[in-house]
Amino acid sequence: MTTIQAWLRRALWDVVPRDHRDGPEALRRRRLVTVGFVLLGALVLGSSLRIEPGSSLFYPATLGLAAVWTVGACASGPLHLGRIDHRSRQVRPIVTPIVLGLGLAGVFVAGGLVVRDVDFLDRQVSSVLDHAAEGSLPLLVLITAVNGIAEELFFRGAAYAAISLHPVLWTTIAYGVATLATGNLMLSFAAVLLGLVVGLERRASGGILAPILTHVTWSVTMLFVLPAVFG
Repeated sequence: MTTIQAWLRRALWDVVPRDHRDGPEALRRRRLVTVGFVLLGALVLGSSLRIEPGSSLFYPATLGLAAVWTVGACASGPLHLGRIDHRSRQVRPIVTPIVLGLGLAGVFVAGGLVVRDVDFLDRQVSSVLDHAAEGSLPLLVLITAVNGIAEELFFRGAAYAAISLHPVLWTTIAYGVATLATGNLMLSFAAVLLGLVVGLERRASGGILAPILTHVTWSVTMLFVLPAVFG
């Protein structure tokens, strides 16, 4: 096995032993809270991305969405940061998920070079980038990071813990379906691919820290790079 393969196995596949499990009553409560907030979040997400680029409503709407995910995650029950194996010991995942986020961004950039030649798909991506073109860049970076954190708190925190069987699959689907509320197929496709990677990180590490760092790294990188690709 090569060094890269071993690194990927530790990051995405080898499960670190852990003992935090919900009891039957706590699990039932977490599931009810999760279902309610995923429906609410889908409505808020759909509304926020249908706001006209440049509108002053865009910022409070997207921050409101982050608040929905965060409140839902905290209301569902305890969340854990997680650990991964590193040199015969377990450590908090920091560098590895950031590198994964950059690598995933590279994959999306390569895909973007193909997508921009297809009119329908190009319009789908450009409709999302219109908000970045019209907004304040520092504020957009902040909002992008905050929303990435909030989404992982909810989907890889609350939702993942609420599902007993195949949580990687079902949280990936839930994240993609929630994103479909935007009416943007490319955004939903990106959500599915990102959701699969961070879901595997959640499974391997047993916590939300790795998914958060990968998601934020990926989304902030996309914010800076995609306008150049589709400009």
